[in-house]
Amino acid sequence: MGERTVSQQTNVIENAERIDRRKFVGDLLAQTPEALVVTGLGSPTYDVFATTPRLAHFYLWGAMGGSIPLGLGLALAQPDKSVVVITGDGEQLMGVGALGTVGAQLPANLTIVVLDNGHFGETGMQQSHTSLGTDLVAVAKGFNIANSFLVTEQRGYKTIADHIVARAGTTYAQVLIATDEPPRVLPPRDGVANKNSFRAELGLPTF
Repeated sequence: MGERTVSQQTNVIENAERIDRRKFVGDLLAQTPEALVVTGLGSPTYDVFATTPRLAHFYLWGAMGGSIPLGLGLALAQPDKSVVVITGDGEQLMGVGALGTVGAQLPANLTIVVLDNGHFGETGMQQSHTSLGTDLVAVAKGFNIANSFLVTEQRGYKTIADHIVARAGTTYAQVLIATDEPPRVLPPRDGVANKNSFRAELGLPTF
C-alpha cells in the first residue's frame, strides 16, 4: 500500500473514531503491569497517574520533547524489561528529531505511544500539525521504525500491549484520541522523590 497523501491523512484523522484517552491508557497498562513507563508533558502524565499509579513510572512534569530520549536510554540500559513511552502529539512534534536516534538504535524492548488529539492541550488547544496534514506514522517509518502504525479504535490497546510484552522490536503507535480533557490527576511534583522511587523500583541506589 502506498503512502497516504496529506488530504487522505487529514480525512483519516477527521473521520476516525475518537478514542477515550484515559480508558485507553488504563486498559493498556492493565495488560502490561511489568513495563517501565515514561510519561510525556501534561495530559499523558495525568492519564497514567490517574489510571495506574505505580513506582515503576517516571513522570515528566516539564522537559517538553524529553520523554522519548529518556525512554530510549532506559530501554538500552534495561534490555530485559519492556519500556513504554506515553506522550502526546505536541511533545512528539517538539522532539521529533529524537526518532532518528531511536531508528538508529532500535531497541527491541521500546514502545512509543503517541496520544494524538491534534491539538496543543497545555497551551490553549491550538491545532497541532497532526490535524493539519503531518503523518506521524510516515515520519516514524522515515526514521527507520518499521513497526509503526495508526490506532483508531479503542480495542487497539490490545495490539500495542502484545508488542510491549513480546519485546520483538521497536514499536511506534499513533493513537487518535478525543479532544476532551478529563479531570487532572497529578503525581507528586517532587522530581527528586519521583526519581528515587523509580530507581528503587529498579533496585538501583538512590541519592
